[in-house]
Amino acid sequence: MNPIARNILAVISGLVLGSAVNMGIIMISGSIILPPEGVDNTTMEGLKAGMHLFLPKHFLFPFLAHAIGTFAGALLAAIISVNRKMQLALVVGVFFLAGGIANILMLPSPLWFTVVDLVEHTFQ
Repeated sequence: MNPIARNILAVISGLVLGSAVNMGIIMISGSIILPPEGVDNTTMEGLKAGMHLFLPKHFLFPFLAHAIGTFAGALLAAIISVNRKMQLALVVGVFFLAGGIANILMLPSPLWFTVVDLVEHTFQ
């Protein structure tokens, strides 16, 4: 396979796997740590309305989802790529950093979580 095509496939595969891991962890989080009473965490509007009721424990799984999803995607990109493994893993990381920034802009969260989440994306 052409090295350029394989590197592009590596980045796309990393983004798909990282997103799937992220979403999988988010999907199971509500059954492990129940959301506060009356909060609908299935919609963005429900999350915005109930975010003030969340305790630090409710942010554990979103943090893990972002960290593990980004790591899994970057690792897969590095494994599949022909060359420039670090650069392609960083490309995947930058995509997830952009997603984290977009998430923070769309969904208000406590300042401590915003800082921890963005720092985690930046240094992963």
